[in-house]
Amino acid sequence: MNLIEELQWRGMIQDIMPGTAELLQKETVSGYIGFDPTSDSLHIGSLVPILLLVHLQRAGHKPFALVGGATGMVGDPTGKSEERNLLSEEVLQFNQAGVRKQLEKFLDFTPGKASTAEMVNNYDWFKDFRFLDFIRDVGKHITVNYMMAKDSVKKRLDSEVGMSFTEFTYQLIQGYDFYWLYQHKNCKLQMGGSDQWGNIVTGTELIRRKTGGEAFAFTCPLIKKADGGKFGKTEKGNVWLDPKKTSPYQFYQFWLNASDSDATQWIRIFTLLPKEEIEALLARQAAAPHERALQKKLAEEITCFVHSRADYEFAVKASEILFGNATTEILQSLTEEQLLQVMEGVPTIEISKSLLDAGYEIVNFLADTQIFPSKGEARKMWQAGGLSLNKNKIGTDKTQVTNADLLNKQYLLVQKGKKNYYLVKAI
Repeated sequence: MNLIEELQWRGMIQDIMPGTAELLQKETVSGYIGFDPTSDSLHIGSLVPILLLVHLQRAGHKPFALVGGATGMVGDPTGKSEERNLLSEEVLQFNQAGVRKQLEKFLDFTPGKASTAEMVNNYDWFKDFRFLDFIRDVGKHITVNYMMAKDSVKKRLDSEVGMSFTEFTYQLIQGYDFYWLYQHKNCKLQMGGSDQWGNIVTGTELIRRKTGGEAFAFTCPLIKKADGGKFGKTEKGNVWLDPKKTSPYQFYQFWLNASDSDATQWIRIFTLLPKEEIEALLARQAAAPHERALQKKLAEEITCFVHSRADYEFAVKASEILFGNATTEILQSLTEEQLLQVMEGVPTIEISKSLLDAGYEIVNFLADTQIFPSKGEARKMWQAGGLSLNKNKIGTDKTQVTNADLLNKQYLLVQKGKKNYYLVKAI
């Protein structure tokens, strides 16, 4: 398969300009995607454009990642119901540095190759661009009728909030990005999400009208979940690529918990596995869906891609603690940071460490921490063998909790029944 055929098989192309596939087969092409620096980290919604650049580079072409330092100051109205807050130059610079660091993990920036990735910032060519020069050299080439015909503009003009002139000019600014890269970097291809099609073709039109040249484009579909939920969102918010914002364990769990329908789609889009291996996985999933082979492989591949093999192995081990038959030794092997990652969302209770010095009578411990509402219920569960401490089942032979039971000299993991966990922190 050539590049476009593979991307189509993977479900990563929605709109494509005529001649794009032929261009990519004829020559080494420079292509770009823009990234919005509204945060110092990208989230998993950015993985599709990242992977488009990865596929482009693997096919021998040259990827450009454009960090929108200038467009970030304006705000893209596409898909927005109201104008967003504008960020200061200092915040944008900080965010750009974070995005740059993440992109360098996925693309090869080694100099000297025809396919070497480059990163550019549109602030560099807009910072000294005078307004009068812009409306004379750029604005005169695109009519207001053309701009108002775009869906993103029409929707906002028909809404109660309307659209500011600042946002109305966004497609001209993005269009000029494509023109600038075409002129200075011989960039003939722009890619992006399907919601960007209007802005992208403004760029190809500007190139045609100003230079008489021809530029090309394709977009990928916006990812949707089978249940109608928003992709990349959980109850806690965005799933980030930064491990400090979303731990590798929580990241792994997001993919592992994908529905069969979503996993069938996502295994093509979010992994670099070859077609033969993916088709074998799909056949295995169809034959034994209860084994969840597709979700496990999806979670493995993408956790290793974004984080590392070590993070993936830790995530598997962590999953065993909460959902499998992990041993006390596995629990004891975790650092405090890892333990807290695994226990994110588990109720945490604080007690005084001095209570453990002479031994804390177990029924009192369970009632005082409100793990049980009363001593009677605590005693009943304890005597029935329904309790575990640090993944060890305990019975009536265990009458006290002491400092010797602490994990990392500070924590106790209490399990009530099969699924109810409590993390007790001794301070």
